[in-house]
Amino acid sequence: MKRLLLLSGLLPGFSVFAQTPSDSPDKAGGYEIHVTFKPFKNQYIYLGHYFGKQYPIIDSAMLNDKSETVFKGPAKLQGGIYLIGYPNKTGFFEILVDKQQSFSVIADTASLAKGIQFVNSPDNTMFSAYQQYMAIQGLEVGALQQQLKTAKNKTDSAHFADELIKKDKEVSEYRESIIKKNSGSILSVLLITMREPELPPKLKTPKTRADSLEAYNFYKNHYWDGVNFYDGRLAYTTFFEEKLDKYFNQLVAPQPDSIIKEIDWMLGTASINEEMTRFLLIKFVNRYLVQKYMWEDAVFVHLFEKYFAQKTYSWLNEKGRKTITDRAYSLMANIMGTPAADIELPDTAGISTSLYALRASYTIVVFWDPTCSHCKEVLPKLDSFYRAKWKAAGLRIYSVARETDGSKKDWFKFINEQHLQDWTNVYYSKADDKARTDAGIPGYSQLYDVLTFPTLYLLDKDKRIVAKKLTYDQTDEVLQLKMKGE
Repeated sequence: MKRLLLLSGLLPGFSVFAQTPSDSPDKAGGYEIHVTFKPFKNQYIYLGHYFGKQYPIIDSAMLNDKSETVFKGPAKLQGGIYLIGYPNKTGFFEILVDKQQSFSVIADTASLAKGIQFVNSPDNTMFSAYQQYMAIQGLEVGALQQQLKTAKNKTDSAHFADELIKKDKEVSEYRESIIKKNSGSILSVLLITMREPELPPKLKTPKTRADSLEAYNFYKNHYWDGVNFYDGRLAYTTFFEEKLDKYFNQLVAPQPDSIIKEIDWMLGTASINEEMTRFLLIKFVNRYLVQKYMWEDAVFVHLFEKYFAQKTYSWLNEKGRKTITDRAYSLMANIMGTPAADIELPDTAGISTSLYALRASYTIVVFWDPTCSHCKEVLPKLDSFYRAKWKAAGLRIYSVARETDGSKKDWFKFINEQHLQDWTNVYYSKADDKARTDAGIPGYSQLYDVLTFPTLYLLDKDKRIVAKKLTYDQTDEVLQLKMKGE
């Protein structure tokens, strides 16, 4: 059973990328929400709203000795689900804010479960009735589920299962009646967004692979029916983000072109609404800032180039912009399938040695730190794979030791102790790194997006990136698959 009533603690805000947007001319008109909140007196309460999974607070007001106060501001609020927070932020209850922004709320913690009173707010009166209805239905569904669980025979089980189906149909019809009778209202919009596509009878029990594909396509094609991405009210909910996550996780093909196509469609539609644009950009940047899969680097670079490189936003602070820009520059040089950046550093004999001078069917580039305990554990295992099968397959290892707290002495010692002389070992000193950055040239760590040690890249014979940031055993799996396909 889906519900709009979502209770949890108030959080202070969202990521470093976001700032509460300043008032803009199109929000003129102001809001004035009178609140009576018993039994609290002479304490601050708070006004916030959902923003996906975050709950930013936008206003506070002191209750008088009659438990009364007013939230008031000169700019009209973006429509959505708002939260009136308890003193000390120990909880909250939900209200709707939309076209009517001057109304009264009367609440008492002793009777919150029985509902909240509203004056001059038809949206909230309807919302309160909906919540009460859903609370009753939830209890009845819970009882039926328990009876089904403890049923003693098939007849009883079938009966309770039928009753649950009837109850689900009753709730669906109730929601549809609200949508039909209150077209355009905020509650109707929210209920439409929560709605799942209803498969035609013939697709509910697919019998062939073709049937399953047809059911998938139908579900995906109708997933966003009735949902308008330019409606900023959806950004001020929790379930819209949940619906987005489900769409990308279950319905969009996991490859960059498909993801980018969906992102551009959503942002293109949302572009006329500042709040929805802000919500989606923050959502996508946070999601792809640190990639779960190797190919997601192309998605982040696309986001940067199309939506951030030549654009500014009032809600994006300098720290956020720098984070996005630096990350994009780090990824641009090593997108999957593109040639890796050349590296030229001194080897153990002090001779400048280039990565591209290494002739091999495949090359592993490993960035490591001679003082890193994890590196000391991983590199010998990497060498075991190399000696056992990679070397015979024509693979070479180009090993970049990054100077941090140690010295060349630590580097030489580890190479000799672990007998890594068959690798191409080069040393990336602090001085070499500083010389590059002082000359305005990206350092090798930035070019290879080295965030942790060790970092592994697998390159083909043309030094194009095949895989990156895998473990040594995952690298072996990719390598074996690539060689089998040749």
